[in-house]
Amino acid sequence: MVPAGVEVLQRQVLAIDPERQRVRTDAQQLSYDYLVVALGAELAPEAMSGYIGAAHNFYTLEGTTALADTLKVFPGGRVAVVVSSIPYKCPAAPYEAALLLRDVFHRRGLTGQTELQVFTPEGQPMPVAGPVMGQAVKMMLEERNIDFHPNANLESIDSDKHELKFQGGATAAFDLLVAVPPHRPPQALQESGLGDETGWVPVNPRTLQTKYDNVYAIGDVTRITLPNGKPLPKAGVFAHAEAKVVAQNIAATILKTKSTTEFDGLGSCWIEMGGGVAALANGDFYAKPEPVVELRHPRRLWHWGRGLFESYWMGDGLNKVTSRWLLTLGSKLLRVAVSL
Repeated sequence: MVPAGVEVLQRQVLAIDPERQRVRTDAQQLSYDYLVVALGAELAPEAMSGYIGAAHNFYTLEGTTALADTLKVFPGGRVAVVVSSIPYKCPAAPYEAALLLRDVFHRRGLTGQTELQVFTPEGQPMPVAGPVMGQAVKMMLEERNIDFHPNANLESIDSDKHELKFQGGATAAFDLLVAVPPHRPPQALQESGLGDETGWVPVNPRTLQTKYDNVYAIGDVTRITLPNGKPLPKAGVFAHAEAKVVAQNIAATILKTKSTTEFDGLGSCWIEMGGGVAALANGDFYAKPEPVVELRHPRRLWHWGRGLFESYWMGDGLNKVTSRWLLTLGSKLLRVAVSL
């Protein structure tokens, strides 16, 4: 994916000094004319008491493979899918995880022996997308006998008792715990002056520019406040679109040409439900006064579309060319299906 003329340095970023236009790494200090901060959001499982050792963390490759091994021998029981704190990456992730877990239990013949519950501090699933979207996701869960518990603020996990403890004194027992770990801003930003009181980096919603003219931030590290006062979700689809905007605008500045490229707040995501079926959500998150998000009815077509998108990103060489063609064809088919 790296074109000629681009040098890739695999380094740990330790600090950023935007006043002096320097980045300190574990190997050297770099100077820059333009900086794009794309450090993402760090996972901090240790920030939740009892998380490590009790919860399966499906946000890492190691944690996901460990969960897969556990599911092969799990005999059934009480299963809890928990959002430990907000914000977190990918608004649909915990709900998609619950739906896929239900599919696994169904295929293993454990549906009758398994109680599956979702706990989140949010008032509804994916709240930034609005009540209609939230209700639609709740119905998906209810149709598959997955209990949904909103406004559940997790305080700690007792690994010995296999018990969740929430604010207000409520508790819930589990035999298998699958949990979104706490997230935090990257440590390298702490002394940079780029973050606000939350630690995340505020940017211009359209240009992704920070308070420094030559410094931009994209992806999960940013904090973009929407017209309704809620934050733009942390999701890869936005990071992808933001990267294109920033790249074109930096190039225009260097070439002394005019650029009108702006990030439009449009985004989409699939919700994989198991059984070869997925739902598709499309939305304008910059719409006023509230984001306009539509959830397409679950069907096999969306599952296939997701597969094409994944093939495009994972391909390389000839496979990359082939998958790009497949993605283009798939996108046209999806647009036709959406319009019907």
